[in-house]
Amino acid sequence: MSEASRHDAWQAGDAYEFYMGRWSRRIAPLFLDLLALPRELDWLEVGCGTGALSAAILAHCDPESLVAVDPSEGFLAKARASVPDQRADFRQGDAQALPVETASRDAVVSALMLNFVPDRVKAVGEMKRAARPGATVAFYVWDYPGAGLEFLRAFWREAAALDAKAGELTEDRRFPFCTPDALTATAREAGLAGAACEALEAPTVFSDFDDYWRPFTLGAGPAPGYVASLAPDARQRLKDRLEARLPRSDDGSIALKARAWAVKAKVD
Repeated sequence: MSEASRHDAWQAGDAYEFYMGRWSRRIAPLFLDLLALPRELDWLEVGCGTGALSAAILAHCDPESLVAVDPSEGFLAKARASVPDQRADFRQGDAQALPVETASRDAVVSALMLNFVPDRVKAVGEMKRAARPGATVAFYVWDYPGAGLEFLRAFWREAAALDAKAGELTEDRRFPFCTPDALTATAREAGLAGAACEALEAPTVFSDFDDYWRPFTLGAGPAPGYVASLAPDARQRLKDRLEARLPRSDDGSIALKARAWAVKAKVD
């Protein structure tokens, strides 16, 4: 197991929700606005995680049905508890071998997941396989190479200043393909002609430094996993350095930004 993957603790749904899920919920409605799809469609969500996009689909799109797939039982348990809607069917499964029938869904979407799949082209090909003719296939990922998650870039910048090995774990190094050109190329290679990419942007405002720091102590995700691996004195040095360097508003809040790239295409 690689050092990077050792820190990917994706089973703890509650911890992930506090770390990243709350910001995923800010982006999800923007993604659905971009798609602008009609009501009463059969949706498929690939890599539903704790249910951020699932909840937004049910609230804003009035689907006929929603099948939401994820490999993590921990995430699925959180999603089922958070999204008690009879139209939603949460299933365990692999993005590279989706547990759905061919040409069975009107909208096939994925949120902040594709960069974690070993074979991205195969996963997008599976999304296309599940889509009916004329369906929309769309996905989005964080803009890691462009410092799209400012709160995460700030964390790794200060961590690397104290520990050179931390620089090997950063998402921009691990996911350099999260760019418009590379993402649309992936869609085309998977058989989606006419794929287009647009930016989705939202604020990430932390009420104070504790609101910023605490999610990094919960162990779910690469950066929190890195914090958990540190000795207590090293962890305190990193905390102190971040607290001293993060920008503050007059009320003590920390206002940063998040950006994701969204790709959408129609199935012939």
